[in-house]
Amino acid sequence: MSKKFSILITTKNRLNDLVFTLKKIQHLIDRPDVECVVVDDGSSDDTTNYITRNYPAIILHSNKVSRGYLYCRNKMLNETKAEFAISLDDDAHFITQQPLEIIADFFNQNPKAGLLGFRVFWSKQTPENIFSNDLPVRMKSFVGCGHVWRMSAWREIPNYPEWFIFYGEENFASYQLFKKKWEIHYLPYVLVNHRVSLKDRKKASDYGVRLRNSLRSGWYLYFLFLPVILIPRIMAHSIWIQLKLKVFKGDWDALKSILLAMKDLLFAFPKIIDNRNRLTKAEYRRYQELADAKLYWKPEDELQQSKIDCR
Repeated sequence: MSKKFSILITTKNRLNDLVFTLKKIQHLIDRPDVECVVVDDGSSDDTTNYITRNYPAIILHSNKVSRGYLYCRNKMLNETKAEFAISLDDDAHFITQQPLEIIADFFNQNPKAGLLGFRVFWSKQTPENIFSNDLPVRMKSFVGCGHVWRMSAWREIPNYPEWFIFYGEENFASYQLFKKKWEIHYLPYVLVNHRVSLKDRKKASDYGVRLRNSLRSGWYLYFLFLPVILIPRIMAHSIWIQLKLKVFKGDWDALKSILLAMKDLLFAFPKIIDNRNRLTKAEYRRYQELADAKLYWKPEDELQQSKIDCR
């Protein structure tokens, strides 16, 4: 018998993060209406053996050679028979103790909702204050580290584009959902702790690679979905912003990333032509009226302190 919920996690060489997450969500994994699926994408840190020994109830897939993050996500989503599929990063866990009832209730009350994005706190520390005044709202897109699919909506759209490699797949799916008249909603009643330091990420050695991937995926999306007449202006603005905020301030790594992303865009044109699904001008206007994706959340006391510090 198929489960109502599936918790989907892909991991690679981050066993400590994965173990922490699994311990935090153990009470959910143990439920009879939940399955947990983990894809070990070519780890060399004994991830597969550890899960096999310690979590026999988890459905484990092991890639001997890394197939990529999006390949793993597509595989898990296409194979699950659950009604709702929760995507969690291996370094993210629920702070809300009983999130599944909240998720199911919201989907039941909003039949056009195809995907829900959670309230996500990005920090290696747990927030002291988890209260929020945020209310549900329909959004353009969602954040990958914590969200849930209504699987009937997923089955109506194309897979995540594996040729994006990393970044941009959420917006790709969002445009496809919009074209199919499915909605994406922010569900602030479910709080997830994404155990990442944003300050450290900006200083990481893979900064240039991340910037390149981010830029090119954004440009792919322009050519895949935007009305043709809008692309030159929006593309030029994107490049100008990168030059103004980074390159003209001496960030030569950013210039290299921009040039490499342009090269990637040129080589991707055959795939773009095959996969384009443009919005009409009227659709684009309606899409732009939606709220931006809620990517980061901070407790109210931190927001107040930030305002004081800026005075």
